[in-house]
Amino acid sequence: MIAAVLSLTLLGLALGWVLGLAARYLRVESNPLHEEIQQLLPGVNCGQCGYPGCGGAAEALAASKAPVTLCPPGGPTLVRTLAAKLGVAVDRASNSGPPLLAQVNEATCIGCAHCGGRCPTDAIIGAPKQIHGVIQDACIGCGLCVEVCPTECLQLRPVTPVLKNWHWPKPTLSFGV
Repeated sequence: MIAAVLSLTLLGLALGWVLGLAARYLRVESNPLHEEIQQLLPGVNCGQCGYPGCGGAAEALAASKAPVTLCPPGGPTLVRTLAAKLGVAVDRASNSGPPLLAQVNEATCIGCAHCGGRCPTDAIIGAPKQIHGVIQDACIGCGLCVEVCPTECLQLRPVTPVLKNWHWPKPTLSFGV
């Protein structure tokens, strides 16, 4: 019995040592910029950017095949951070407007629970056959829940400005009329 335990222990240590050496010497070097960009992205893998998850988006950004404005859940803060990291200018005209968050119209919600399973951040709360709600701090505005709602009670609406998210509006330019 002791011989069997001892032999399995030695075998485990030897194989662990071999795997450790293999991991060190056979490692495939990756682009460090890809790793840094992937850490900056929100990591919800919602697919709004058109890439299969945040890993694919990070690869495209590192290879300069995608604009820094590709991630709607990241918002303007992520756009500025990515632009600074990659050394590119941000096209302010590409900003499509204020950030949007999901809201439930309680009068038409039937509690079908289709939306809760689609939310990548679990921002939708509620049980089957009960009215649902949205945790605004957790919602990223991806719109996946809106697509599956049979009664169209879920809608994306602009974020209500509060002190935490308010910003000075960009002035409109008028060149003498």
